[in-house]
Amino acid sequence: MEFSIRNIAAWLLSNLYIIFGKINHVKKSAKNGEIILSVYFHNPSKKLFEGCVKWFLKNGFTIISTEELNSIIKNNKQLPASSVIFTVDDGWKENKNNIVAVAETYKIPVTIFVTTSPVETGDAYWWSTIQKAFDKKITNRSVGALKLIPNEQRIQELERIKPFVSNNREALTIQELETISQSPYVTIGSHTVSHPILTMCSKEQSHVEILNSKRILEDWINKPIQFFAYPNGNYSERELNTLKSTGFQMAFTTKPEYVTLNSFKSPFEIPRFDVLENVSFAENIIRMTGVWFEQKERNKNQ
Repeated sequence: MEFSIRNIAAWLLSNLYIIFGKINHVKKSAKNGEIILSVYFHNPSKKLFEGCVKWFLKNGFTIISTEELNSIIKNNKQLPASSVIFTVDDGWKENKNNIVAVAETYKIPVTIFVTTSPVETGDAYWWSTIQKAFDKKITNRSVGALKLIPNEQRIQELERIKPFVSNNREALTIQELETISQSPYVTIGSHTVSHPILTMCSKEQSHVEILNSKRILEDWINKPIQFFAYPNGNYSERELNTLKSTGFQMAFTTKPEYVTLNSFKSPFEIPRFDVLENVSFAENIIRMTGVWFEQKERNKNQ
C-alpha cells in the first residue's frame, strides 16, 4: 500500500465496513445464487493475487471460468452459488509468475486479456511511455488527457516522444504467451492490438483493433479467442456490433456492478470490480465484493 492520506483514510473506512458486517449481505446474495462477483486485475504482485484467491476460498466461494460463465449465459442457467470470476487485463510479463503460477497452485481458472502489439514488438504499454515523458516534461499531455482525444492524435504524440524515452518490455513474450495458454487453468482473451480508447477511434480503426487482435492471438496459441475486454472500459454500440459479427462470445466492461440474471441480456457488457495494486488489502476486499461502490453510490444519492 502507498502511504498517503487517501489510502490511510480508505484503509480505516474499509476496516470499519468489514467489522460492521457490510459484506455479509454480499456473501448471502452470492450464496443464494442471486449474484456472481466479477473481479479484474492488471499487474498485481503474487502476494496480492494469492491473497485474493485465499480470501475467496476461505469465504466459501468457487472461482469459475469465463467458459463456465458463457455456458451459464447461453443456456440460461441459474447462477451458481457463491461464485466469482477472475480476469486480468493487458498481459503484463509479471502475470506469468504472479497470476498463472498461483492459478496452477490453487487449481483455479483465470482469463488474461492480452494486448498484442506490446507482446509482438517488446515496446512498453503506451501509457507507460506517456507517463515517463510527462514526468520528464517532454510532453504536457497526461495519460488522462490523451485518452480524450482522437486516436490519430494520440498516436502522433506517442510517436513524437518515443525517441526521448526509454522503452523497456512490459508485456509477456509470444513464447511465454504460448506456454501459459497451454495451462488448463488459463484462458486467453483479446484486449485489442494496441490498447486504444475504442470510442476515440474511427470505425475502421476500431474494427481492425478488434478483429486483428483475435486473428493474431489465434495464430499464436492455436486456440479460438472467444472473449474480449474493452480497453479502459470504453465502448459504444459500434464495438458491440463488431464483436458480435467477428465471432466473439462475451465481453467484459469496467462497470462496477454484480453479474446477475439481468446481465444475460447483454453478454457483451459483463461488469467487473477492480482490484488496485497501490491500496490496502482491506480496501480491495471492499472493492472485490462491490461494497465500496455500493457505499459510494449511496453517499452520492444522499
